[in-house]
Amino acid sequence: MSQGEQGAAGPADDAAGPAESADEVLRLEGAYADRDAWTAKGFCRMERALEVVGTRSSMVLVRELLYGAHRFDELARRAGLSEAVAAGRLKQLYADGVVDRRPYQEPGKRTRYEYVLTERGRELYTIFVALIDWGDGLRDDSRTGVQLVHRGCDAPLSAQVWCADGHRVPVEEAAARLRDEPWALRRRTQAGG
Repeated sequence: MSQGEQGAAGPADDAAGPAESADEVLRLEGAYADRDAWTAKGFCRMERALEVVGTRSSMVLVRELLYGAHRFDELARRAGLSEAVAAGRLKQLYADGVVDRRPYQEPGKRTRYEYVLTERGRELYTIFVALIDWGDGLRDDSRTGVQLVHRGCDAPLSAQVWCADGHRVPVEEAAARLRDEPWALRRRTQAGG
């Protein structure tokens, strides 16, 4: 609903029915609310994140690293990737600071590298849990797949969004705005937008 349509709504229209509440998504605020004046390109950090880990091969390698694999052979095999794809993706993950390489050498063999998640890479754990949680709804059989649980109490893990003040935030209570609106407006003006 546009801002003009919102202003035309009467009091009876304020209570969202079931169909309307299912359509609720992030509310856009400030200058960002005028979506025709903005492209998300360059302002949405999700794009940059997807450039780093937005491929299936990247995320299955991160999965295997979270499951404890470190050596190239086991990473490629367990992820179901060809050596060429695994090598290229690990090289990129290393360049992007998601993984680090540590040299090791088996007796009589050349020095090779094993891979470990950096602190930045370990931050992908939350996304990993969210993807498994979301993917759980795609299953045909409740006995298939991997279940993530809390080792302390054995309860299943789930992904939820919380604000910095500790409130659980469903999508209909969230908003999107430009992080530094004055800077973004100046940049858009300089670019002729």
